[in-house]
Amino acid sequence: MKKLKRYLMLYHVFFKNSLAGSMEYRANFLMAILVECAFLLIKLLYVIVSYQMDLRVNGLTPDSILLFVGTYTFITGIMSLIYFPNFLKIPYYVQDGTLDIYLTKPVSLQFMISFRYIDFGWAIPNIFGGIAMIAIAFVKLDLQLRIGQILGFILYNFLGIVLTYSLLFLPELLAFWFTKTQWIRQIVYALWDFNNMPMHIYGRPLRNIGVYIIPFFVITNFPPLMILGKLNILDISQTIIQGYFNMMMIIELQNATKDFGAICDELNELGNEIGVNIKLQHENIFNKMHRI
Repeated sequence: MKKLKRYLMLYHVFFKNSLAGSMEYRANFLMAILVECAFLLIKLLYVIVSYQMDLRVNGLTPDSILLFVGTYTFITGIMSLIYFPNFLKIPYYVQDGTLDIYLTKPVSLQFMISFRYIDFGWAIPNIFGGIAMIAIAFVKLDLQLRIGQILGFILYNFLGIVLTYSLLFLPELLAFWFTKTQWIRQIVYALWDFNNMPMHIYGRPLRNIGVYIIPFFVITNFPPLMILGKLNILDISQTIIQGYFNMMMIIELQNATKDFGAICDELNELGNEIGVNIKLQHENIFNKMHRI
């Protein structure tokens, strides 16, 4: 607990220093906000087009799409506020010896290189713009939310921020072996931008990659899907039996738009495509087994 308090105090110092640095050059600070607001308006074009065309994506209305875009924008703002600007500096730390200096500090090296600088100009428009879009979507969708759903939405966003940290941090570690890492960084950031719309607009192969292999779609798609009642995973377990990986999930199909047989057929087809066995069984089977 003392260690956590220590790092929170240190981050508070980083926060104040970064804010003071931003206010020292106020014209640049305001220009950064204006530029990011312009990019934010470009993101809104997707939503405007969806409303004009009354676009439906796998049963998602334009109001639902607004919720997805808002979640993407909000998480973009949080990551740019907390850690993203620091990742851009890691290759330079390795090249100019700054990393060696950080190694001598009595704090975690990962903490220093992840949270040392904060970019307010990039973060502020995205955070407030994302919150505004999420709030408008909630009102337009007229969702009857329970406290559990709200807490779940917050939790999924938090987990998405943590997952984003991991996915964006790993490519920067290549700076220890390569002098230039911009190429892999551009690929990763391009993958991140796929999140600005619901993953259902993409084909199944790309969705499988974005969920199971490089889980970018998990970050900004799962929170809206959960709040809309379309994320139906109730429990999940994973284990390895005799060298074989096994995963079991308990899911809710009460709001499914297809019958049980059709879902089974689609899962079998998906399993054949990605090289795994997927079996769907009704809970009544297990209820009967427990009675025996």
